[in-house]
Amino acid sequence: MADVILPQLGETVTEGTITQWFKQVGDAIAEDEPLFEVSTDKVDTEVPSPIAGVVSEIRVAEGDTIEVGTVVAVVGDGGGAPAAAPEPAVVPEPAPAPEPAAAPEPAAAPERAPEPPPAPAASAAAPPVAAPAATGGDNRLLSPVVRRLVNEHSLNPDDITGTGPGGRITREDVLGHIDAVGSTPAAPAAPPAPPAAAPAVEPTPAVSVPPAPPAPSSGPPLTTGQRDSAVRLSKIRRLTGDHMVMSKATAPHAFSVVEVDFANVDASRSEVKAEFKAQEGFSLTYLPFITRAIVDGLSEFPHLNASVGDDELIVHHYIDIGIAVDLDYEGLLAPVLRSAETKRLRAIAQEISDLADRARNRKLSPDEISGGTFTISNNGSAGSVLTMPIINQPQVGIISTDAIVRKPVAVRGVDGGEAIAIHPVGNLAMSWDHRAFDGAYAAGFLKKVKEILETRDWSTEL
Repeated sequence: MADVILPQLGETVTEGTITQWFKQVGDAIAEDEPLFEVSTDKVDTEVPSPIAGVVSEIRVAEGDTIEVGTVVAVVGDGGGAPAAAPEPAVVPEPAPAPEPAAAPEPAAAPERAPEPPPAPAASAAAPPVAAPAATGGDNRLLSPVVRRLVNEHSLNPDDITGTGPGGRITREDVLGHIDAVGSTPAAPAAPPAPPAAAPAVEPTPAVSVPPAPPAPSSGPPLTTGQRDSAVRLSKIRRLTGDHMVMSKATAPHAFSVVEVDFANVDASRSEVKAEFKAQEGFSLTYLPFITRAIVDGLSEFPHLNASVGDDELIVHHYIDIGIAVDLDYEGLLAPVLRSAETKRLRAIAQEISDLADRARNRKLSPDEISGGTFTISNNGSAGSVLTMPIINQPQVGIISTDAIVRKPVAVRGVDGGEAIAIHPVGNLAMSWDHRAFDGAYAAGFLKKVKEILETRDWSTEL
């Protein structure tokens, strides 16, 4: 017998929505066979059964959103016996009990109280309540991202056409609906309720009308034509902020930068980039070279490939590199390149490309976005020239690879003289935890990475 829980699906993910059950109570299931599908702000993934057996209990319905760690099902190692448990829930014997309930007939006395009919009139005021119900699409198969957009814009999911699998509503469907019909008309639905109860104090409600404008500010966009717009922070933004604030409060951040001349890398890369793209289907960028150099540098400076525990530094004897990927400006995900110390340049390039593509398409599995012993943030792809990243706890270091641009550098000629040449140059900026080591150690590591990039014969690995 084993409990199946909602796993941690990312460093800042705290909840997920069960979008589909692949098995029902009484069904047999093999170990590692997909049991259900879950959707979070960062990833949509299938969760496998931890053991082989029979599904004896399902505790969470499709469409429900639950917290990480919640038991969602129970898998037994026996036959279908456990499945019989649900039947007792439909005990017909209690039915007789309701018959004695015929006692309500004496309560017929209240019948002469036809005066209650006015009460239904009060229910006439219920219609305003129907407005919130429009946003109650929580019972449908909506991912956290979609549900948040629907609620924040006061939309009715029934009015939105879903283009996802099985007709599910996607983020793009919601945004398209907003562009087509807008969301501000729905927001005022809440204010009408007060006027219904206010007639007794008509003068006061009249005065309370002006304060109404603040209400729209609670939604993402304010009405057009105003000088400002209020955009509510998404859950990803809030959780990322919380994690970063915790990191800054936990680790004494220090910052070191080294400038790297990528002419040596560029020479090998230029020779093979056309052939490489034809063979692999993607371009050979500088990132795989930098990753390979960092991996080798970590092997010589192991205290950077570590985590901080309780008054101790836990040095890892394996290197799992997290590569930060931007999700269309909506957040970051850091899929992990496992056992990077066992991979050479081409394998690293292949895996980085694959992880990045699947991260953007929300196709990563839970174990591909958790853990990591060191992180690389590739800000250079966006054009930044110097970035101070925040450490991904409990790691002790993170490097930002900034933009590589062509600029004049001093070079030594074959005759020993110096000259000015135009080379591709970029910064590697590292934030590190001062509890783990000092500046000399950090500088030694960056110097080693720089040396590898500038002097290694990369053609041998390509």
